[in-house]
Amino acid sequence: MSAQTWWFVARASGMVLWLVIAVGILWGLAISARIGRRRVRPAWTLDLHRHLGALGLVFLLIHLVALWADSFVSFGWSELFVPMASAWRPGAVAWGIAAMYLFLVIEGSSLVARRVPRRLWYLLHLMSAPLAITATVHAIRAGTDWNEWTARAVVAGVGTTILIATVTRLASRRRAGISRTNRGRGGDPTVRSRSAEYVDSA
Repeated sequence: MSAQTWWFVARASGMVLWLVIAVGILWGLAISARIGRRRVRPAWTLDLHRHLGALGLVFLLIHLVALWADSFVSFGWSELFVPMASAWRPGAVAWGIAAMYLFLVIEGSSLVARRVPRRLWYLLHLMSAPLAITATVHAIRAGTDWNEWTARAVVAGVGTTILIATVTRLASRRRAGISRTNRGRGGDPTVRSRSAEYVDSA
């Protein structure tokens, strides 16, 4: 095995992880918008969103293990979990650690969605926006493969799409709330499943 094999695995898993997170956020926004329009969608749409989160956890684990096992750039437990502890690009690595904690909080809130207040779940899921930002900054500053113009174009395109989708979704929620208030209704009488309610809040 080459001395840099683990370094290559860490780089590749990091790129895939960023893509999985980005797709998961966009898919979640798409599901939320569809349910917000009260259109019935197959259960697989929500299942796919959950599977993307689980896949992200798998690639996060691969990324961490590869960095720990690599001898090309030395990473110990403190470098992996404590911001600014790394001697190699400490600022860039700190962005990645922040993104990791945000991702774990969001995924954890999804696992206990039925056991926490809906408002709390919604507030935790709003961390998807800073997750996208911190993960992207980490990818650009720490990822040695993101210096190519094609990779930067992909990052810019996906990032812009997430930003537009997030702003559009928040604006639609605000308009819906104003509309309900103007009609004198305190809420939607339509009965939906617990999972659908949570997705509607995303």
